[in-house]
Amino acid sequence: MKIDDSIKQNSFENAQSKAWVNLMYTYHQMIDRTRQVFKKFGITQQQYNVLRILKGRNDQPATCGEVKRVMLDKNPDLSRLSDRLVDKGLIHRSINENNRREVELRITDKGMALLEAIRIPLKETIKLEEALTEREAERLSELLDKMRQ
Repeated sequence: MKIDDSIKQNSFENAQSKAWVNLMYTYHQMIDRTRQVFKKFGITQQQYNVLRILKGRNDQPATCGEVKRVMLDKNPDLSRLSDRLVDKGLIHRSINENNRREVELRITDKGMALLEAIRIPLKETIKLEEALTEREAERLSELLDKMRQ
């Protein structure tokens, strides 16, 4: 469905304004869809993001600062977020032996298993492969990169 029909607005100031509204509307649609998937698995979107980041570290620990720098949502209190993940047994937290002021985070086997369990339901919910060809997805990423510069 076109953005005009979705939000019942048939005129915009210009194409850039329409694109921005469309981007924001789509973002919120995607967030709502993914939030429902994460809820079924008892985690939040921010917790999923931390797990995804730690998985990408290939069994190497990451400091809280390193995780926060690459998080999609820069607002959460990472200390409380990591506390909840530790309580659920999804990550392990330890003090860096070389720098006792640094806290290191590492995903657990349970955390890896949860990410694997979420993978297919998340993919089915997002449905990007059905909506965009490989080339279209690449072009969309290029355009989004351009917007952030």
